[in-house]
Amino acid sequence: MTSSTSTTAVPQPRAEWTGQIGFIISAIGSAVGLGNIWRFPGVAYENGGGAFLIPYIVALLTAGIPILFLDYAIGHRFRGSAPLALRRLAGKMGEGIGWFQVMICVFIAIYYTAVLAWAASYFVFSFNVPWRDDATGFFVGEYLQLSDAPFTMDFVPGVLIPLVLMWVITLVVLGAGVVNGVQRINMIAIPLLVVGFLALVIRALFLPGAAEGLNALFTPDFAALADPGVWVAAYSQIFFSLSVAFGIMMTYASYRKRRSNMTTPGLVVAFANSSFEILAGIGVFATLGFFAFQQGIGIDELEGLTGVGLAFMTFPAIVAEMPGGPFFGALFFGSLTLAALTSLISILEVVFAGVIDKFGIGRKTAAYGLGGVLAVISILLFGTTSGLVALDTIDNWANNIGIVASAVVMSITVLWIRRAGRELSGHLSALSTFKVGRTWLFLVSVLGPVVLGYMLIATIIDLINNPYGDYDTTYLLFVGWGSVLVMIVGSIVLTALPWKFAPDRFTPWPPLDSSGKPAASETARSGRPADIEGGAR
Repeated sequence: MTSSTSTTAVPQPRAEWTGQIGFIISAIGSAVGLGNIWRFPGVAYENGGGAFLIPYIVALLTAGIPILFLDYAIGHRFRGSAPLALRRLAGKMGEGIGWFQVMICVFIAIYYTAVLAWAASYFVFSFNVPWRDDATGFFVGEYLQLSDAPFTMDFVPGVLIPLVLMWVITLVVLGAGVVNGVQRINMIAIPLLVVGFLALVIRALFLPGAAEGLNALFTPDFAALADPGVWVAAYSQIFFSLSVAFGIMMTYASYRKRRSNMTTPGLVVAFANSSFEILAGIGVFATLGFFAFQQGIGIDELEGLTGVGLAFMTFPAIVAEMPGGPFFGALFFGSLTLAALTSLISILEVVFAGVIDKFGIGRKTAAYGLGGVLAVISILLFGTTSGLVALDTIDNWANNIGIVASAVVMSITVLWIRRAGRELSGHLSALSTFKVGRTWLFLVSVLGPVVLGYMLIATIIDLINNPYGDYDTTYLLFVGWGSVLVMIVGSIVLTALPWKFAPDRFTPWPPLDSSGKPAASETARSGRPADIEGGAR
């Protein structure tokens, strides 16, 4: 036995959600985030409008849900964070992939908190609309005080204060635990988010020009379906919005009770996420239709239809012009804040769960110790006048290179090298009312890696040939590619460090025979699917 597994210490019992509802709401809280509100509407508009829903649904059914099930199966069967669960499944190679997913979450967390702080600030700003004359100028000038220098140590108090506050709130929630912290905040925030955003959408539908905005979004351009880039955009949107392949759903699944239905809740989470995206598209484009109507121009003449530009430049300009603007702005930025907060909590939970599992430290030590270090890094990078450029760059590389590479390597390792497909499908089917089989195996082991591999190669080629965002190539080399290098090195170092507890002393449940079906003795004990938590409720 190696030194890393020589200890006989026994780890603390694993935390568990109180039930199926707590798990579903928390998983929805992770999936529904910034990408649903500020990314999906613009991506749909730019890739065929209503016709985009065809590749979007295909991507959901052939990649999003199957990979979500893969994450659930690994996390639940092997009862651990990403590094621990993948270690138990695929040895040190698997552990390395798990730590790479943790490192992705580290980088995402340090910039995601900045966007959360901006959204919270704009929620407060909505009540007096200080950007009334120039929304873009206010955001990049007065609020961010954006510098031309690639890196500065000139702190912006208006950004620094809410950034610190958001870190404090997030770490307090995570320090309280899975049930008392993560589940509780999601049970409060998600209903508020749904009600608030639904009110915003209803208000938007009655604005002058709203119909033109919806026509712009949903009028199908079927010719776009012949463009491979449209299909890549659909798979990309589904992939990122469901929070798959970078440890979140794997970690959340590990907190489910052993006798738990896994696939049916997965369908609920996936379709709830997509439903919110479509709802966001309706609200956003109804509002953009009003904005275009006010200016006497077409939707296609508007700028800033996705991302930071949509949220902090275009929408504030709309708020300044519409009747009841402060109330509308409060609804929008309040919704954005809640969506970002629940997603950030899930991202950091991946980091803390991995460290707790490997080094045996307490949750509060992980949350306040390691979390405090991440908060300092976040403040140094994004509390300054150069924060926006760094955020844009790291976000692009973490999502388009890091997460996609993680999914490809994990699928190949788990399903091709380790050949764990039957075991994982058997686990899901043994515990769930919705069974998976050969179709699921084909989707996650063949179609998924092929599509995602194509996306990864195409993205790498594009980033090499076309400098991202017209930024300096040296800056992109150090901040963009450098981020991925740090993720890789960090995962190697963390894999090499010894475990506090023996990670391999573990018996997966339920026992399966060689065909991937529950063993006869276990079938006799396990009862009907209705006996499994959530099986027939």
